[in-house]
Amino acid sequence: MLSSRLGHSLDPLALKVYRFFFRRVDVTPNVLTILGFIVALGASFLIGLGLLLPSGIMLLLSGLFDVLDGVVARNTGRVTDFGGFLDSVLDRYSDLAVTLAVLLFFVHKDDFVFAVLAAIASIGVAAIPYARARAEAAGVQCKSGLLERPERMILMILGLCFNLLRPAILLLALFTHVTVVQRVLLVKRAMRTSGRV
Repeated sequence: MLSSRLGHSLDPLALKVYRFFFRRVDVTPNVLTILGFIVALGASFLIGLGLLLPSGIMLLLSGLFDVLDGVVARNTGRVTDFGGFLDSVLDRYSDLAVTLAVLLFFVHKDDFVFAVLAAIASIGVAAIPYARARAEAAGVQCKSGLLERPERMILMILGLCFNLLRPAILLLALFTHVTVVQRVLLVKRAMRTSGRV
């Protein structure tokens, strides 16, 4: 939803951030992607230790890297098919590492209900990009939905930083699956229009 509305309107600001921090070294988009992944793994580790605020800050930093890799690629003429593939794969690992770390956090707290909700959220987080990948393999553009990756990241960051992890996981457990249903219906409509249903 945010991605669809904002598009690349924040690219100039993000590019200034990149040039400020990396003005002395040429960091490629793929390196930024890998850095974001490593930081997300660090955030997951901190969640497992119960250090929620530091993990939220690290997840915010990971999200910044995730924004910068695409911005730098587009604005320096270094967009590649492999870069997009690598970004997508590492995003999936990052997302699941974080939600599974939250699951373990609740298991350690003996909070069975929210451990189950974290598991449900993990399934939803994995299903959203899978639905898109299958749709696009069938020739249907499928980027819409209530909780795209930016919204999911924002929810998790807010939950970690402001001691609102339970509400965040509850919302993720519900609305990730709502998003999958939205994408299924979108694909069905598109295929019905083209006579493929």
